[in-house]
Amino acid sequence: MKAHDARELKKEELIKRIAEEEKNIIDLRFAHQLKQLTNTAKLKMAKSDIARMKTILKEIESAGDVSVDTKEGVTV
Repeated sequence: MKAHDARELKKEELIKRIAEEEKNIIDLRFAHQLKQLTNTAKLKMAKSDIARMKTILKEIESAGDVSVDTKEGVTV
């Protein structure tokens, strides 16, 4: 998943996709241990996707916490 695709998702959808990818990693690790996984790069790509989505989720959460006092122009 590309970053711009993940930024288009809502917070709840992003959390759901992270959970799905974490389950996918478990399946990939299991297949790798059984020597059934031919493309081991999928593990790295799945981990990168999760990290990317978690970063975007943190950005969304932190953007909601920031409020600007318009009177003094100070970020609280």
